[in-house]
Amino acid sequence: MAKCQTCGKTTTFGHNIPWSKKATRRTFKANLQKVSVFEDGRKIQKLLCTRCIRTMAKGV
Repeated sequence: MAKCQTCGKTTTFGHNIPWSKKATRRTFKANLQKVSVFEDGRKIQKLLCTRCIRTMAKGV
């Protein structure tokens, strides 16, 4: 499933609303990337959203 393994961010739903105001359903997909991360001294591949990748790069 498309879900961030750190924060749990997933696909959200909403509407496309053009000038005519005729709303149609749409999806907002999370920007997920496969990243290699060191965890407990081992290298592990995780599926993370870009916000979590940026936070990890800061070293917080």
